[in-house]
Amino acid sequence: MLSLPQTATYALRAVHRIAIEPDGMPVPVADIADSLRLPRNYLSKTLHHLVREGVLLSSRGPGGGFQLARPADEVTLGDVVRPFLSHEGKACILGRGTCDDNSPCAAHETWKPARKQMFEFFDATTIDTLRQNQFKDRVGS
Repeated sequence: MLSLPQTATYALRAVHRIAIEPDGMPVPVADIADSLRLPRNYLSKTLHHLVREGVLLSSRGPGGGFQLARPADEVTLGDVVRPFLSHEGKACILGRGTCDDNSPCAAHETWKPARKQMFEFFDATTIDTLRQNQFKDRVGS
């Protein structure tokens, strides 16, 4: 089973946590780190990277923190994870430095359609979809 790099997973968890904040209020990094049990300094660097990518906004001072830069239905999972994937996930899954159509590894042709499908999922799924699914899970329990 393929998994995302740890930083991409942290980013996705944190952006989801920010998106479920009532009224879209800024969420301090300490609150996010504590609620998700993630390392605060590492998470802060990750979230600031998403600010530079235009996914999040940050504000300082009392009442400051991180919030979505766009409505949750306009932020895709791809927007969140892609900045943390080397070459947009085109790195060789067998660890070769060069792996492309001209110099493929043994898994390249088999992995290529799966990678494409994975990115189609990331780009078609929004943070709002995750937020709605979480709400459905709570209502259904």
